[in-house]
Amino acid sequence: MKVSYKSSGVNISEADKFVEKIKPLVRKTFTKNVLKGIGNFGAFYQADLKNIEDPVFVSSVDGVGTKLKIASALKRFDTIGEDLVNHCVNDIAVCGAVPLFFLDYYATGRLRSKDAAEIVKGIVKGCIKNKCSLIGGETAEMPGVYHGDDFDLAGSVTGIVSKGNIVDSGNVRKGNILIGLRSSGLHTNGYSLVRKIFDSPKNLKRKFPGLRNDLGTELLKTHRSYLSIIQSSLKNHRVNSISHITGGGILGNTKRVVPDKMKIRIDWDSWKRPAVFDIIQRAGNVSENDMRKTFNLGIGLIFIVPEKDSGAFKKFLKRRKENPVQIGFIE
Repeated sequence: MKVSYKSSGVNISEADKFVEKIKPLVRKTFTKNVLKGIGNFGAFYQADLKNIEDPVFVSSVDGVGTKLKIASALKRFDTIGEDLVNHCVNDIAVCGAVPLFFLDYYATGRLRSKDAAEIVKGIVKGCIKNKCSLIGGETAEMPGVYHGDDFDLAGSVTGIVSKGNIVDSGNVRKGNILIGLRSSGLHTNGYSLVRKIFDSPKNLKRKFPGLRNDLGTELLKTHRSYLSIIQSSLKNHRVNSISHITGGGILGNTKRVVPDKMKIRIDWDSWKRPAVFDIIQRAGNVSENDMRKTFNLGIGLIFIVPEKDSGAFKKFLKRRKENPVQIGFIE
């Protein structure tokens, strides 16, 4: 029996077709700074630094986690690409940076070009909204590692900030106020727990009181990008630190941007949680402690600001159609 690469599970011709299909999509994200298109061994980006004093590059890499399994179960792949971009962009945005370019990594047991193209469309959408270029990526078909419909998706972003404008824990003081912005849902964290509770596509298609859509649609809501409101806030107000609420919950992530010697006090009753979190907690009999450590609970971003500026800052956020919540303070 003759053995070929295709018979071993890797279809190069399908991969070539996929690349040709996504080329025009990816080009939509290109700016004049992108020097080469898809096809070379590396991507070329010429950064324009003339208007940035003492420039510092800021990078981050992340994935979508097991939210991918929800997308697979429901055969809906149009949101997770944008999830990926927004998550990565938020991670550098809270440092004060704006994104320049993005790279993605898509690995699967068997390449399904239609599904893969939907994912890339989402990545492109996210890049366009965040004004960054998708300059390259990798598609890997690995039948010995991934089985059935399994796949993984990861990405990295590189951005830039003036050294004097870096946002970190250095300016945080006791008495600073924590102002939370709403999340659009679970974002990209807590899905392993969710999948253990709602362990079949049938459960995901159920409608629960308090939700406008079925549970699966609620769980696939796109991870929100906070880039625009962060940049606007930094230009107009004094912000001492910013926390992106991802895996580890509100306390776990905010500790990363607050000096070790200081304590974070959260008033957990200061905002109304979206119904989806109550549904998860009841259906799985999840402890309150686990809920707080696992989910954002409706708060996706936290600004840490001086107490004397907090009132004006909340008014500023409201004028920009936000619904800010004072959720705690530093002591």
